Amino acid sequence: MNNSVSNTVRLFGAGLRALLVLTLVTGVIYPLVVTGIAQGLLNNKANGSEIKADGQVVGSSLIGQSYNLPLKKGQDTPEADLKWFQGRPANGLGSNSINTQYKLILSGATNLAADSGAVDGRCTAKSEEGSLCAQVLAARAAVVKDNSVPGYTVTPSQVPADAVTSSGSGLDPDISPKYAELQVHRIAARNGLPVNQVEKLVADHTDGRSLGFIGEPRVNVLELNIALKDLVARH
Repeated sequence: MNNSVSNTVRLFGAGLRALLVLTLVTGVIYPLVVTGIAQGLLNNKANGSEIKADGQVVGSSLIGQSYNLPLKKGQDTPEADLKWFQGRPANGLGSNSINTQYKLILSGATNLAADSGAVDGRCTAKSEEGSLCAQVLAARAAVVKDNSVPGYTVTPSQVPADAVTSSGSGLDPDISPKYAELQVHRIAARNGLPVNQVEKLVADHTDGRSLGFIGEPRVNVLELNIALKDLVARH
């Protein structure tokens, strides 16, 4: 009986010591070492890829933001503030409740099939209301309308796919250079800037493929709008 109690106490003590040592190593030492290495070598990425303006954190280069006007009385959805570059649609193209204007509660994209609403394999005016085709066509018409200014008319064929579709997460911070260039004349007109200066702004903020071959060229919308704000202030 005494041996049994003694063995139990011994095993209990060994288990307790193992628990304390492993807690110290994996719960304190290891996290501190990893955090120290991350802060030392990858400080910006470790802190969320923060973007700063005027000394303040205004967002992350990994998460898109919306640029809207304040809600008016009776409005459910705010209108885009067209003096700023606009990102990709962030609401799953309309009625998707999972993806809501870059709010970080949830992320996700529409679950409509790629051929939703297609008529004979194409999106047409006959596409069923609420279908992906109908939403894409409506989004394209809005892009054409918003970006056509006196002396410059956008045609439907100029509208790139990322201007009318959300990304898989709905939080894409980037747009294609083609979509950024499409917005140049509107931005110039709304802010009283020369078109060539806005074109240069887009060119300066266009990043190439990662490592030269991964992904596509892209423009970070938040960084571009921060640069636009500075350009307007200097003009």
